[in-house]
Amino acid sequence: MGPSYDVLIVGAGQAGVQAAVSLRQGGFGGTVCLLSAEDHLPYERPPLSKAFLQGAAEPEEFLLRSSDALAKNSIDLRRGLAVESVDAESHSVMLEDGESIEYGRLIWAAGGRARTVSLPGADLDGVLSVRTLDDASKLRDRMATARNAVIIGGGYVGLETAAALRKHGIAVTVVEAQERLLARVTCAEISQFYADLHRAHGAKVLLSSGVSQIVGDNGRVRAVEVVDGTMTPADLVIVGVGLIPNVEPLAVAGARVSNGIDVDGDFRTSLPDVFAIGDCANYESAYAHDQRVRLESVPNAIEHGKAVASAILGTERPKTAAPWFWSHQYDVKLQTVGLQGGHDEAVLRGSVDDPSFSVIYLRDSTVIALDCVNSVADFAQGKQLVKQGTRVSSADLSDTAIPLKSHLQTSAVG
Repeated sequence: MGPSYDVLIVGAGQAGVQAAVSLRQGGFGGTVCLLSAEDHLPYERPPLSKAFLQGAAEPEEFLLRSSDALAKNSIDLRRGLAVESVDAESHSVMLEDGESIEYGRLIWAAGGRARTVSLPGADLDGVLSVRTLDDASKLRDRMATARNAVIIGGGYVGLETAAALRKHGIAVTVVEAQERLLARVTCAEISQFYADLHRAHGAKVLLSSGVSQIVGDNGRVRAVEVVDGTMTPADLVIVGVGLIPNVEPLAVAGARVSNGIDVDGDFRTSLPDVFAIGDCANYESAYAHDQRVRLESVPNAIEHGKAVASAILGTERPKTAAPWFWSHQYDVKLQTVGLQGGHDEAVLRGSVDDPSFSVIYLRDSTVIALDCVNSVADFAQGKQLVKQGTRVSSADLSDTAIPLKSHLQTSAVG
């Protein structure tokens, strides 16, 4: 008979670690185990495509918790073990190596895996993703000798990777299928700003384009053919086309799954005593008009970890903050708060030619989100506008002489 835990957490990323720590901070006295498919101490993912690739940070600098800290909190960490299946009736999971682990409650915080591309040559040596520390380490090693790189996908991870490669002196071509970069998450002004930024740093940006094949020589990447027939030299190809949530074991076990694992307000799945949090959880958000969303961000993962701990402890759930995200590319910092989907107006505050500017998204004259480029003040004050659901005229929002905080309700100022 295998081991048994009162709470078994599958996934030792930001959400899983936060859940374990919050349980202990809340006084939970039962046994807790973090089960990680990776053979590393728990670490933050955002630095992988930023400081780590640039050589400005090493893994020990972005650990979530040290082994001593986990042990001190009586949190067992088991590494290099992936879950093959879940038996909801017997309250147990089966690992890929055949071991069975029983649980009282299961928290599924398994995150996701990098989406791949079905292209000729996609299995060549030199075709990489940036999702795990092993991924990023392999890419960083290859950067030492690489001269040309092609990035498939113009999302945040792809663009951050492009910036790191350019800083290293590697020629970069970004190939994006949509007519603009970041098309799913931002407005045309921000998209154009980032296209201009990357081009100004010497990267080639191909929009409304795609890759028809990856060409190799002796098993190694040497070029990429884009759909117009152009052949682009490449000794590195980075695939950045999104994430697939790791839901299969729970789905097979009978959990309701749509865009991720469907959960209720306490992050309970449709299976008894099984919760889901983080990148793989599909939950109702007040900031999305109570529609279901699946968000991939550190603040979101932290909030989920705290909330699921509160649900298990039976304590009051922390207040829900507006979702927020960030991206570093070259010397530009983008901070986003709120969810801009469904906006009917985008107000430019400042100019894209200024050192800093913002775009404020409105729905029915109500502030629902902001994209802030090198504008910490707008971001900090905009968080409150989004939280309040403040109604403001576009003329007042665009006037940079009027601080955003002046539009806050009196009770929130200060």
